[in-house]
Amino acid sequence: MSIEPVLLAGAALTLAGVLASKLATRLGIPALLLFLGLGMLVGTDGPGGVEFDDAGAAQAVGIAALALILFDGGLSTRWSTVRPVLARGTVLATVGVLITAGIAGTTASLLLGLPIEVGLLLGAIISSTDAAAVFSVLRSRSTDLRGGIQPTLELESGANDPMAVFLTVTLVGVASGSGTSWVALVPMLVAQAGIGAVAGVAAGHVGRLLLNRVNLGSDGLYPVVTITLALITYSGATLAGGSGFLAVYLCGMWLGNHDLVHRNGIARFHDAVAWLAQIGMFLVLGLLVWPSRLPAVAGAALGVTAVLVFVARPVATAICLTPFGVPARHQAVIAWVGLRGATPIVLATFPLVEGLTDSQTLFDVVFFVVLTSVLVQGTTVGPVARLFGVSSPAPARQPAPLEPGRPLPDGTTLRELTVVPSSFGDGRPVVELHLPERVLLVLVDRRGTYLVPTGSTRLEAGDTVTLLADDAAMATAGELLCEVEGPPPGDAPGRDGSPGDDRTGEGPGSRTT
Repeated sequence: MSIEPVLLAGAALTLAGVLASKLATRLGIPALLLFLGLGMLVGTDGPGGVEFDDAGAAQAVGIAALALILFDGGLSTRWSTVRPVLARGTVLATVGVLITAGIAGTTASLLLGLPIEVGLLLGAIISSTDAAAVFSVLRSRSTDLRGGIQPTLELESGANDPMAVFLTVTLVGVASGSGTSWVALVPMLVAQAGIGAVAGVAAGHVGRLLLNRVNLGSDGLYPVVTITLALITYSGATLAGGSGFLAVYLCGMWLGNHDLVHRNGIARFHDAVAWLAQIGMFLVLGLLVWPSRLPAVAGAALGVTAVLVFVARPVATAICLTPFGVPARHQAVIAWVGLRGATPIVLATFPLVEGLTDSQTLFDVVFFVVLTSVLVQGTTVGPVARLFGVSSPAPARQPAPLEPGRPLPDGTTLRELTVVPSSFGDGRPVVELHLPERVLLVLVDRRGTYLVPTGSTRLEAGDTVTLLADDAAMATAGELLCEVEGPPPGDAPGRDGSPGDDRTGEGPGSRTT
């Protein structure tokens, strides 16, 4: 089979996912719901009829995507915001996951008639939250959560995935009879968390030094370094016996909270990568689902979801947050915003890959739980926040005004020009350029070294200058710096400091707009 049909189908589905995210924003529902729906439509059991049942491939895609999504989450997490809620967020992401898994798992064992270890495995799989889906809903409704709720959820979402992964992998081993004894679980958890934390901080520190001290010669190479750093951090920490997900999240957080060259470009790149990872992951996971099998588990899955949403999550939240003096109404919102998303579906592929008995039932139940959680909780986050008086209008998020190519309100734009050899600006001090009044020379990039120009700064051929100007003034600047015509008419001094052409008339070097 030629590659073109595969590329066409993949590109078309990705584009459909992008358009679906826009629709999701308008409807006020998490985009993951529509991404999953697209995958189900084109899958074996849908109109598309694409045969796909490779749980191993889906798991690989999901793990790689989660690592990149967590790295991007770390980059955008501000330490000053999460530091005040560090203790309670960490407890919620660890002890809270254990309590949620225990209550939900015991319920699943009773409702589905599963052995207790298999029921607990299901509980572990659905124990982690997906705050990214929550914040997409809040952004679509222009809503923020006050009282430390938002940073608590942000920290929990980044830190609870490693705990859920640890519990899932451990319980898969227990259910298959090849796992470690229960007595050894606590030391294993401590070791994984410790190795993951050390690896993440160390990778972030080394990555920052590499990015800031090594001149790569091209701006486009810096995001390449960060994406490879994320993958190396995840895989290296995992191979060392630590939590790769925790490591990659902390690595991103370390980079995001220190000075970094090309910070804005790197952040935009990883935002795009995270979106692509989400779309690809959910499409693949949707392909793995057989919608015709969901009705058979609907009753039991609804029972598990009800206990998870109305019992397990609120109980875990109360136990973890009451000692920190968190008000009951804040606890209620945090409990309700415990949306299930990508991680549970990815973790549900672990039993499938291991070939455990009842693994297909577990996957179908987990998928049903995620869909129900997104539909019920995801569409009611805003009303619940307003009911408990913790919502506030989100501040308008305006794009950075000084981004190349983006017009400012006064009609000027930040643009770049490269000084051409033998142009009027080549070898001439800035003060002698006679730039129009509407031109501001902001920065000079000279072979990778950045200069803040003054009047005496002498430009050289090959310099890339950043200018703030309107269209007319920029055209004049282009004549001075990019055209090989010698000095313009007028009395501008020559390159050697001698008087220029004494012909009358205004040249481009003296014209203003």
